[in-house]
Amino acid sequence: MSENGSTPPPPPPGRNPRMPNGKAEGGWPRWSMWIVLGVILTLVLASIAIPDDTSGQISYSEFIAKVEDGQIAEIELDNNTARITATEDVPEGETPETFRTTAPSEIPEADQLLFREQGVIFTPVTNTGNVLLNLIPLFLPFLLIIGFLYWMAKRQQSQMGGIMSIGRSKAKTYNTERPGTTFADVAGYAGVKKEVTEVVDFLRDPGKFGDVGARIPKGVLLVGPPGTGKTLIARAVAGEAGVPFLSVTGSDFMEMFVGVGASRVRDLFSEARKMGKAIIFIDEIDSIGRKRGAGMGGGHDEREQTLNQMLAEMDGFEATEGIVMMAATNRPDILDPALLRPGRFDRQVVVPLPELEDRKEILGVHIKHKRMADDVDVNVIARGTPGMSGADLANLVNEAALFAVRRESSMVYAQDFDAARDRVLLGIERSSMVRNQADIERTAYHEAGHALCAAIQEGHDPVHKVTIIPTGMALGVTMTLPTEDRYKIEKSEAEARIIMALGGRNAEKLVFGEVTSGASDDLRQATQMARRMVTEWGMSDAIGPMSLSDNQPVFLGEDMMQSKSFSDETAKLIDEETRKILVEMEERCAALLHENRNALDLITRQLLEHETVNGDEVLRLIGLAATGTTAEAESLGAPAPSDFQRDNMPEGGISEQVVADRADS
Repeated sequence: MSENGSTPPPPPPGRNPRMPNGKAEGGWPRWSMWIVLGVILTLVLASIAIPDDTSGQISYSEFIAKVEDGQIAEIELDNNTARITATEDVPEGETPETFRTTAPSEIPEADQLLFREQGVIFTPVTNTGNVLLNLIPLFLPFLLIIGFLYWMAKRQQSQMGGIMSIGRSKAKTYNTERPGTTFADVAGYAGVKKEVTEVVDFLRDPGKFGDVGARIPKGVLLVGPPGTGKTLIARAVAGEAGVPFLSVTGSDFMEMFVGVGASRVRDLFSEARKMGKAIIFIDEIDSIGRKRGAGMGGGHDEREQTLNQMLAEMDGFEATEGIVMMAATNRPDILDPALLRPGRFDRQVVVPLPELEDRKEILGVHIKHKRMADDVDVNVIARGTPGMSGADLANLVNEAALFAVRRESSMVYAQDFDAARDRVLLGIERSSMVRNQADIERTAYHEAGHALCAAIQEGHDPVHKVTIIPTGMALGVTMTLPTEDRYKIEKSEAEARIIMALGGRNAEKLVFGEVTSGASDDLRQATQMARRMVTEWGMSDAIGPMSLSDNQPVFLGEDMMQSKSFSDETAKLIDEETRKILVEMEERCAALLHENRNALDLITRQLLEHETVNGDEVLRLIGLAATGTTAEAESLGAPAPSDFQRDNMPEGGISEQVVADRADS
């Protein structure tokens, strides 16, 4: 499930004490103080860097000598700086030269008498300057101190405002003025859309429901695995109805202060009531809606207070008030029963993993804005991705595009989707891993055993790919893909899966005479499947039609102090039946591999030659082993066996009918 390629704009700011343009409410912009400091620093540096005019500067003694020689006609004394500016005595018509010097703090009487004797015009001057400029050096420190105190006061006021607003809701508001999401942006899920259409009709015209006396559900709980688009569906409901959409996550209600969660719930519902018609959407509601009083440490007071406030607010809704609550969770089993009773979240809409047709529509949305080659078939990709959610499909398309870029291709081809699917399902190939030839051959027989058991059993999914290249955490991988979506599993299919899981271990045992630790994950899967057959699916004659599984979440701690639902004798019987199934399936697996040893060797040799074999090639090799001798198989392109394989290759093969049936499937 996905919306269109456009990215939704960010939500508008809520009650943030800082406005979006960087200006504090009721104050100057934050950058104004930096400008003032920059101007002051520039002036200081300029006053230091700009040199004084030193042209015509002479010493005081030289100045007196010029006066004695009669070269000075006029002098001007600055009383503030004791600077003397002297003008040279020249004949009329010539330009006099100006000299500058610094006089003593008090000019001696002898020098003053010399000025009078030489007829020098002496003019004392006192420059008062600009009064404001003269006051700046006096008041500048006080101005800086006052500005600093004002900045500290505003900062403290902002922090106090944040503390005072801690109980306000953190919900993001999406209104009709912003680009909205509609059902056209939701690919697939026709049944889910039909379920929530009633909510859209109620929000558009709540009056017709009130006239008839009908009551619309107050709360709609969207339940489904992660990545199925529950949040997108809720936004589409708001977009179709044309009402504001308040989005908040369950963790936004929790804070370190007691009572903050309940306060935020009250503020959220108060804000919704002011809008008249609105949708309140709470994502991951299980973070605050867990069962009260559960857990090893008892209840969580703050979370329970928040839940109690939410329950009270939902009870306060009128039948046609125009406010609908929607929530999403992937753990409905841990929600408090009071939250799910009629009158609150009384309608649950299941958003399952997309089916084949849904996957086609979702893939069509994601590849719409990408350059696809002609060999890319959405139907083929959808059939090969059962069990993937909308988010998984989006990731698959993106990975395919990345593979195309790595190949320096301008378009995305089908081979890129195959590589992307292997990357998502299997992991990264570790082709650089160093292994000796013995380990490689043992791994080849192991994977050939898996592939052979999966290929010749009618109840198992067809083989898609077999490789002995280390992938992810495994030294080799046998990948099978179902041909269609399945919603139940038959006993024969469960047994086939166990045999396939034990195929690698038994192949090693058949060829090399001993087993290794490489089958640890296979044994875990086989044991888990056998135990579920006994405890959940009633496929054991000794246990009978009983469900003995315990699927309660461990972290809730509800059954920590309670006894088991079955006796110790029954537990022993479960272990015996599980072991009985595993032993029986291992015997069938060993017999199957021994009967089809020729096919096992052919698949192994092909893996050693090419490292990767697809499902069609596996069926071809099985057909060669079933219809001809080893020499005929070699003449048709199969690689020659090693001496070890020749010495240990028995006669025989699987029937032609089984090969034909598997090829047709």
